[in-house]
Amino acid sequence: MKIAIDSKFHLTYCTNIHPGESWVEVFANLEKYLPNLKSRLSPQAPFGIGLRLADTAAKQLLEKDNLAQFQAWLTQEDLYVFTLNGFPYGGFHHQIVKDQVYVPDWSTQERLKYTLNLTKILATLLPEGLDGGISTLPLSYKPWWGDDQQTWDIVLKNSCFHIASVVAEMVRIQNYTGKLLHIDLEPEPDGLIENTSEVIDFYQNWLLPIGGNYLAQKLNIEQNLAESKLLNHVRLCYDTCHFSVEYEQPHSVFERLQSAGIKIGKIQISAAIQVKIPTEVEQRSLIAERLQPFAESTYLHQVIERRSDGTLYHYPDLISALPYLEKSLAEEWRTHFHVPIFIRDYQILQSTQDDIVTILHLLQSNNACHHLEIETYTWDVLPSEMKIDLLTSIQREYEWVLKNFAGN
Repeated sequence: MKIAIDSKFHLTYCTNIHPGESWVEVFANLEKYLPNLKSRLSPQAPFGIGLRLADTAAKQLLEKDNLAQFQAWLTQEDLYVFTLNGFPYGGFHHQIVKDQVYVPDWSTQERLKYTLNLTKILATLLPEGLDGGISTLPLSYKPWWGDDQQTWDIVLKNSCFHIASVVAEMVRIQNYTGKLLHIDLEPEPDGLIENTSEVIDFYQNWLLPIGGNYLAQKLNIEQNLAESKLLNHVRLCYDTCHFSVEYEQPHSVFERLQSAGIKIGKIQISAAIQVKIPTEVEQRSLIAERLQPFAESTYLHQVIERRSDGTLYHYPDLISALPYLEKSLAEEWRTHFHVPIFIRDYQILQSTQDDIVTILHLLQSNNACHHLEIETYTWDVLPSEMKIDLLTSIQREYEWVLKNFAGN
């Protein structure tokens, strides 16, 4: 939906909140939730969808006339798709996901084929006059590769080749249809690219020279033109939870990306857990007790602590971090757990909601990105006292964004 009738900003929520890996399951959830949400939030105007499709669902949607039927349903319901979530390839609910969310990574043919299928789907569904993005993983998962630089180099090179192959298809689609599509790399803690410095390094030292050379040969164009196309079709998915966990300031991130010529394709609106760490052991025990319900077994909940000298220390998951809290040198912990964006304080704990407000304000002054997607996918695994009706929860998140966007 447009945030206002004359607005250039499109707001949606990511349907990865709903379980379902097959197209039948995905469509059943869309039928159940989307018309109801539209009637509550955008009864007189088109309502956008941030569509998450697993590999199985994407393949099934491309079979027979499924895509045409889906497109007809979207038209009938006054809905439109302008962004896809292509990060999780397989199962994402009701099973242990953890680091398997990175499988297959960008060094593999499987990830390439999956993203090409998503590209074909988005090219068909995207309305005229809009660009469309596919958010995807930050190449791979850092802990898998350790200090083996030779393996890192292979993973990075193959990732560049595969991303450039998707860009070649997106260039072809734009030449044929006029529709601009882009891959949106999504940095997160412990991803192969997890912060602004690593993103810029990847573009400058890997994607542009190596991917550019590959794309230049594939399209029979000059290297500088190939690099320009990569910068247009490979963008960043700025997940506000992830960048907050990394202690990055939105103004600085936006400025550094702009200076490097890197565009933001999508803002994912999400909040992390943050907590100041006192020196008293008793207070630390209370914090550990309050954090314990968030140390669940489905998703990775990376923790980054900031120490008094400003250094950052990483823990791969909250469940493995908690035993260290009592004697940690930390002044603050931030945890990758997508909590409801409309709640700021959780007794002893807080959320990084303030960073979202900063970004909503920033977007209106610099036009860095026009696609906004609410992404609180953890409703199923939230502590029981935080769970409320899902439809109402989604509505409250929309209303919070609209209120805070208008208030800036």
